[in-house]
Amino acid sequence: MPIRSPSHSKTALWLSFAFAASLVAHPASAGGISAGTLIENTATATYEDGGTSRTVTSNTVTVRVDELLDVTVTSLNSGPISAAPGELVLTYEVTNQGNGPEAFELVANPTIGGNEFEVTVESLAIDSNGNGVYDPGVDAILASPETTPDLAADETVTVFVIVTVPDTVADEEVSDVELTASAVTGNGAPGTIFAGQGEGGGDAIAGTTTASGVAVGTLVGRVTTLDLAKSVDLLDPFGGESAVPGTLATFTLTASVVGSGTIDDLTITDAIPDGTTYAAGSLLLDAAPLTDASGDDAGEASDTDGISVDLGTVSGGATHTITFDVTID
Repeated sequence: MPIRSPSHSKTALWLSFAFAASLVAHPASAGGISAGTLIENTATATYEDGGTSRTVTSNTVTVRVDELLDVTVTSLNSGPISAAPGELVLTYEVTNQGNGPEAFELVANPTIGGNEFEVTVESLAIDSNGNGVYDPGVDAILASPETTPDLAADETVTVFVIVTVPDTVADEEVSDVELTASAVTGNGAPGTIFAGQGEGGGDAIAGTTTASGVAVGTLVGRVTTLDLAKSVDLLDPFGGESAVPGTLATFTLTASVVGSGTIDDLTITDAIPDGTTYAAGSLLLDAAPLTDASGDDAGEASDTDGISVDLGTVSGGATHTITFDVTID
């Protein structure tokens, strides 16, 4: 009796399984596939029974993608910011690194250990017009608790922290201001689950950033002051130092700029004392002669208006000396 080959057996069966995944249209994000996406898959078996092809499908398994909560905060300040007394703006960027829409609560902290001075946080604002520059009256000031709008996956928002630098700040003192952004849904150790609070009714899960990010902006005191000193040397008609009619009095003004910053529009003026007459052509700046006329160099002088020297912008550490002569009447 011949042996029949397997291909001619009464029932020849072989199975092939096809895995089909059906994704609801959601774009991929930094956290992977979008939260709330339904992943559906069904297995299929095909076989032959007595020469008849048959197909059997399994039940469909549906998985809803949970929401991953992740955020980063970046300082957009290009290095330490020069801080003089008064209002100052620090700039940060908050990025939703999760896979679903999320709002983030913001906290600005100026009391960092090691700060040599502390600013006062006045308000936080969102860059409403997207130009990267704080525009008072245009950019939206956030009400407490300061919270961003819902950010889509991968969406960023620029946040301004408006502070006041105290009058007591000293030159080259350093201070840090932290901005923390935490997911409104919740934050915690990676893997912390917030049941049913994710997009589309799934769970929300804290990601590798713990759903909270922080960045530091650094301020450096740039306080510049001006010291102005005046002295006089006398030369009387007899070669002495008496103040008598005919004595030549040479006044010296020394302007010293102290600090690491600059001062602008510095102009030194001095009146011609009563009882004296200005010695025409005697005005000097750093030993170089200036004309008495207005508009042709930095200086001008006359009996009526006194002397004036425009030094413009002067950096800290610079010293300028101005001299002029008068004769005692």
